[in-house]
Order: sequence, then structure tokens, then C-alpha cells
Amino acid sequence: MSDAVAKLKKERNAVILAHVYQRPEVQDVADFVGDSLQLAQQAAKTDADVIVFCGVHFMAESAAILSPNKIVLLPEENAGCPMADMVTADALRRRKAEIPGVQVVAYVNTSAAVKAESDICCTSANALKVVSALPEDRPILFVPDRNLGDWITRQTGREMHCWEGYCNTHDHLSVDDIERAKAAHPDAEVLVHPECRPEVVAKADFVASTTGLIRYALESPRKSFIIATEEGVLHPLRKQAPEKTFHLAARTLICPNMKSTSLEKVVWSLQEMQPRITVDPVIREKALKSLERMLAIV
Repeated sequence: MSDAVAKLKKERNAVILAHVYQRPEVQDVADFVGDSLQLAQQAAKTDADVIVFCGVHFMAESAAILSPNKIVLLPEENAGCPMADMVTADALRRRKAEIPGVQVVAYVNTSAAVKAESDICCTSANALKVVSALPEDRPILFVPDRNLGDWITRQTGREMHCWEGYCNTHDHLSVDDIERAKAAHPDAEVLVHPECRPEVVAKADFVASTTGLIRYALESPRKSFIIATEEGVLHPLRKQAPEKTFHLAARTLICPNMKSTSLEKVVWSLQEMQPRITVDPVIREKALKSLERMLAIV
């Protein structure tokens, strides 16, 4: 199957971008594996004609916004993000009207329409830089992840109005889950993604984005780690550091949307050049400004 992907990729002059939460076999055929920030950067600079995005819908939309002359394919068209669906453009417009002078920071886990209503985007990897760079004399509305918003507030000291959204996968992780994992692996460091609840984040030895967690675990002299993020990160960790031990904090840390893309769907997508993701030109123009402002800060 991987040979078929390589052949079709060459024929189509395609690049395959995969989020680190994807299945191991999908990560292994990708030209680049990373988090939302890294994938956005790759989409913006690729010279390929076709971008095959192994991720979820909002990620493919961002690629289409950043590379309007490219064909952007999402092998699993129904790969969505429940958190992204928790904020709509209409609801955001109404909330903006209630906060005079507000500047909206949109997590990339949002639709193109929401990005179009925002001032700047961020990822978990660059959220602290983005928020710290904003004018201090205007209020901030952060959408849609309340947990990430809480962590940003605590780290930067910037007060923000936070939307009541959350990641279904990360938000389910509890303090009890962490305590059980620590009891089972007392020598392990606890690495936590900031999409987790504040009380879970407080139990961490280190907090960072997915690639930040991977980088820390690979560079740390420690040999055992409890990983509190989606289980897809275990694949690159175990490949790059086979001498270390990585324990998932809970069995529930699996995103069904991220896991819905298979090698068979990647092959079919390249064969049929479907499903293609496009963004309305008016929305794209507005959303592009938010993404470009983010990329300029990185």
C-alpha cells in the first residue's frame, strides 16, 4: 500500500502532510509529520501541485487558505473536530458586539468562517507568543478552547474572555487518571498538553504542544514518561527513542476523527483527486489575514 502511495504521489506531484495524531502507517508515508503550526507552515511554502492533508477538516481548510492555487485533498471527508464545531461565525459576531474593542484570538482548531471573524490565529505551540504580542490596552477574546485559554492566561498574565469550548479527547482526562498512571509508573515524568483541564495541567512536570512534548521527551535524560495527549504521539516517540519507555496517561486518549484516515483512503484520494477542500474566496481573504499574522510572529 505504501508503494502505491509513493507512485501516485509522484504522478500527481503531491505532498502528504500528516498530523502527529494520525495512525502510525499514515505517519510513515507522509512527507512531513507535525502539529498544526508546523503543518500550516509546510502548506504555506510547498511547491507541490497537490496537498494531501491527513488530519481533520479545519486543517485542510487552513491549507486551502494558505495555498489557494493548490489542490487540497482530505482523504476522509468526514474527519471533523467537535471543538471547532463549538464556535460559529454568527455566535462569534454576537459575542464580539458585547465586548467593545475586543481582539479575537482564534485557535487554529476553528472553521475558516470563524478565522475570518478573528484578528489572529494561534496554535498550542505559539499561543504564548501570539497573546503576548497583542496590545495590552484592548480586551482579548480567545476561541474556542477554554482549557488552552486558561493555560495561556496563567502563563502570560493576560486576562482573556474564553469561549466555553473544549477538546473531547483531552478534556476527558482526569486527575484520577494521572494519579493512577503515576502510581503505576512512579519514576516517569508527566507530560501534559494544555488542552487538558487546568487541574490535570497542574499535575504535569512539563506542559507543551504535541511537538513540544515530543521534543522534550527526546531531549530529556529521563527514561520513562507518562504522555497526556492523543496516543498518536507514541509512534514517533518510540521510533526515535526505543531505549525509553512511554506510557499513555489513559486509554481514552484516542481521537476517532484523527484515526479515521487510513492508507486505503489516502490511495483512493490520490487516485480520484477527491475529496477536494475549498474555501469561499471572500471568507478566504479574511481568514488569510488571521493566519498570516500568526505566521509572522513565529
